[in-house]
Parts: sequence; structure tokens; C-alpha cells
Amino acid sequence: MTNKDLQHYTNLNYKVVLYPAEEGGYIVELPELPGCISQGETVKEALEMIEDAKRCWLASALEDGFTIPEPTVENAFSGKFNVRVPKSLHRLLVQKAKEENVSLNQYINYQLARVLGDNIKK
Repeated sequence: MTNKDLQHYTNLNYKVVLYPAEEGGYIVELPELPGCISQGETVKEALEMIEDAKRCWLASALEDGFTIPEPTVENAFSGKFNVRVPKSLHRLLVQKAKEENVSLNQYINYQLARVLGDNIKK
């Protein structure tokens, strides 16, 4: 993957996470750009500060030759994927689904959600 120029990346809409700081004010970060974090006394100030931090983070990454991720697009996920498993695992999953009186799809969905727990966001 080849990096584009600074202007390209600064124009992208990265996910912004804003939360109150314990000492007052707000902390703001761009989780898709690890370590890109800032803060401000007000929401407005925090959001202005993260734009400056974003520009500095991107410029530094480009200068150092790091690969810069582009924002994740939520509608890029269809909710479907194919997975190949050994026949023995397939057989076991079908048996467990039958025991629970649910479809194989419902059983696997439940097990994935159970294991991932709070990490699932709708």
C-alpha cells in the first residue's frame, strides 16, 4: 500500500471519540490513528485540538514512511462472511445447534456474540 499526500489524509473523516477527562475538560482521540490524542477545556476546543494533532500525526507518519490507515467505512460490512472449518467441527456445530433447537447460523452467531461480549457494537 502506497501512502498518498498529507492533504488527502487530512481531508478524510476519521472516527472521533470524545469523553470527559477526570481532571475536567475533554479528551479526544482518533482510534484509527494509534496515539493520536488531544484534549481541550470545551468540546469545541477539544475538537479543534484533535484536528491539529491529526495533521501532526499524519505529517510525522508520512515523513517516517509509515503506512497510514484510511477510515473504516461502516456500510462496508454486510454482516455476511464465509468460513471454512474442518468437517469434524462442522459436525459438532450442527449437533450443538440441534441440541439447542436452533439453526446452525443462529448457534454460531450466539457463540460468537457470547465470546466477544461487550466488544460488539451495533
